[in-house]
Amino acid sequence: MKKHNFNAGPCVLPKPAIEATIEAIRDFDNTGIGLLEISHRTPGWEKVMAETEQLWRELLNIPEEYAVIFLGGGASTQFYTLAANFLNKKAAYLETGVWAKKAIKEAKLYGEVEVVGSSADKNFTYIPKGYTIPTDVDYFHITTNNTIYGTEIKTDIDSPVNLIADMSSDIMSRPVDIKKYAMIYGGAQKNVGPAGATFVIVRKDLLAKVQRKLPSMVDYKTHIGAEPRDNSMFNTPPVISVFVMNQTLKWVKSLGGVKEMHKLNQKKAELLYNEIDRNKMFVGTAVKEDRSIMNVCFVMAEQYKDKEADFMEFAKKAGMVGIKGHRSVGGFRASIYNACPLESVQALVDCMKEFEKLHG
Repeated sequence: MKKHNFNAGPCVLPKPAIEATIEAIRDFDNTGIGLLEISHRTPGWEKVMAETEQLWRELLNIPEEYAVIFLGGGASTQFYTLAANFLNKKAAYLETGVWAKKAIKEAKLYGEVEVVGSSADKNFTYIPKGYTIPTDVDYFHITTNNTIYGTEIKTDIDSPVNLIADMSSDIMSRPVDIKKYAMIYGGAQKNVGPAGATFVIVRKDLLAKVQRKLPSMVDYKTHIGAEPRDNSMFNTPPVISVFVMNQTLKWVKSLGGVKEMHKLNQKKAELLYNEIDRNKMFVGTAVKEDRSIMNVCFVMAEQYKDKEADFMEFAKKAGMVGIKGHRSVGGFRASIYNACPLESVQALVDCMKEFEKLHG
């Protein structure tokens, strides 16, 4: 039976990226040595690093004044690293879910934090509106997509201060106006690769402005080499994760780039949300205008609550993997990232229709 992977992360990857990685593990760059064994200072690997950076720049139209670096530690490490690099006295944050809350907690280690808007009052089922971004802060931080709650900021905010965004789960899913941001960061394990690599896109002229001394590994300038070949190579990079990222970005490019990816993502999301809204057995949890096109969250309608376990088992037998909702929301969550095919979304929709016929 074909399996349909809706895991929230690590998650489905493009088949060409997986196949290329398997081959590289056997023999990298015709060296006779596998990817897991090669030195990160070999010319072949330096070429992969440079090519991966260039793919980021090409796909997102990243200007030269921004550095693109690949680190370890996931987005959670960036919560305190970005604050260490940017927060002198005060920062503003938008609280839209668990990961935003964790970012706020880490930033408080370095200075005052003002939460300018929060959707905690309704369990983060919407994106706050009508808030004011203060002009006396060092930066304004947002989490663009909230994997647990299925909400998303779908446009690039106009901010009067430096804008920093955690785009872990929607990067490369839509075009982004990089110039509106001081920094964009995220874990790779949603749209751009497996766990283990973290991407950071940061405007170079904004660095080294804080008054504190920074440990070498925490200072972003450490990871921006004097020569392009030294970028992200201060210490050994997460080699296999960056290689899969490289192959994943090549796959995105082969499909027509981020604009075409966005069209496909919208099509997948529309297909699934239309079924949720049509099917009397299910209800979406996020406010419609703020629904994520990456993470679709839904629950059983009130009168069918007793059928939740039955649907989970029914879906599992039909090949659906990873649709159990996060414990803070319950119900179901289908993560339909870039590499999730339309075929899988259609299979889930068909499963929901069939369940309705049997139990509705």
